[in-house]
Amino acid sequence: MKLIPFLGFSGQTHDAMAFYAKALGGQVTSEMKYRDMPPSDEPGCSEMPPETLDHVAHSQLEIGAAILMAADGPGGEGGSATTINVDVDSIEEAERVFAALAEGGQVQMPITETFWAHRWGMLIDRFGKPWMVNCMKQP
Repeated sequence: MKLIPFLGFSGQTHDAMAFYAKALGGQVTSEMKYRDMPPSDEPGCSEMPPETLDHVAHSQLEIGAAILMAADGPGGEGGSATTINVDVDSIEEAERVFAALAEGGQVQMPITETFWAHRWGMLIDRFGKPWMVNCMKQP
């Protein structure tokens, strides 16, 4: 299991991750814009406003064995949104961890299969902290 900080921004992810890469001596290893995502009929995935299509849907910075992820999206106003991403190796572990963290909390996106993950979901735990649980598909 890996715990990965996930930073939320409002249109500044590309510049922020380039800055962090330079400052920390790392490299941005992936970046996907909303316009490059496949269409989705999943709950909570609606049409993006045209002005946000070039915002970053996912960015990953690697510094040695450390990983930092980020995206532009809701909750990123002022650059203050931080979520912990739990990355696990199996569907069963993803579902177990998600259920445990969600107990007494609020599920924002139910755990389900996505185009990038065997399982992915978002929640706010009973202490008010945001989490994502990911069981990634291999590229």
